[in-house]
Amino acid sequence: MPLASSSMTNAKRMKSAVSISAFLLLISIMGGCSYDYKNTDTTTTGHLKIGVDESYSLMIDSQIYTFETFYKYAKVTPFYKQEADVIDDLMTDSVQAAILCRDLTDKEKEFFKQKQRIVVSTKIATDAVALIINPENPDSNYSMATVRALFTGADTSWSQIDKESRLGKINVVFDNEKSCNARYISENLLNKKPFPKNCFAVKSNKEVIDYVNKNKNAIGVISVSWISDFHDPTSQDFLRKIKVVAISNKDNPSSADDYKKPYQAWIYEKTYPLRRDVYIVKTGLQETLGSGFAAFVAGEKGQLIIHKMGMVAATAPVRMVKISNE
Repeated sequence: MPLASSSMTNAKRMKSAVSISAFLLLISIMGGCSYDYKNTDTTTTGHLKIGVDESYSLMIDSQIYTFETFYKYAKVTPFYKQEADVIDDLMTDSVQAAILCRDLTDKEKEFFKQKQRIVVSTKIATDAVALIINPENPDSNYSMATVRALFTGADTSWSQIDKESRLGKINVVFDNEKSCNARYISENLLNKKPFPKNCFAVKSNKEVIDYVNKNKNAIGVISVSWISDFHDPTSQDFLRKIKVVAISNKDNPSSADDYKKPYQAWIYEKTYPLRRDVYIVKTGLQETLGSGFAAFVAGEKGQLIIHKMGMVAATAPVRMVKISNE
């Protein structure tokens, strides 16, 4: 079933970026780093246009803010769009890099090969698809069998999930028909078959949260990065509006411990089932700002930002603990 297209505003995205960036900048200063370069086209100077899946707008805002704080002659301009539109921009050279929750397909890579362009894809994180419900919905633990029934249309009423429920018809809401969340559900739970009639789309992750908050019978599909930063006021505000569903890998869970929410630890341990990898894809020339920004996001400082925002960094930060017998 078709779902509606979208756009997204950038208000409130800097709140967590400032504190993270200040922390990393202090580390940089203590390390004696100096980045005052004036060349116009290097890994730390110049102008980069990057397409960003809207699901990762909060994370990439922090990355850009920090990167530009370190490198004052670098300018990174993000274009926040749905996954399908980001891919289109990458293929038409409207952007030189992209943040996506999938790698390019073999067909897409062959397209760039024919243009004699080198594609460099780097995994930067693992995140998850989160299911959210209204706070007044009492049942927030689902088995994978229930999740499949929700998205295939086998279950269309809340009473099919909980016999005592009086919430009526189930409304399933996505952020956008072109989003990575809709594609993920389509590929992993529907085998690319059409969505049932009770599924529809709004325009963004934020609108999904607002819709679920106002409609007791709704269940929403969002990227977990929008609610995973427990230090960010924006994420905390979203969490107060909704309830996050816990999902069991098992079709027939036997205990409460079988259910896991999309928290960092359970994504890392792979016990939360709806996981996916996040990539930065670069198609521009080597030794340009695209290379530098990709290296930054995949490097120590960029990975620390990802970790602090509640996603699982591709290079997990190591915590050293000194044990004393005294």
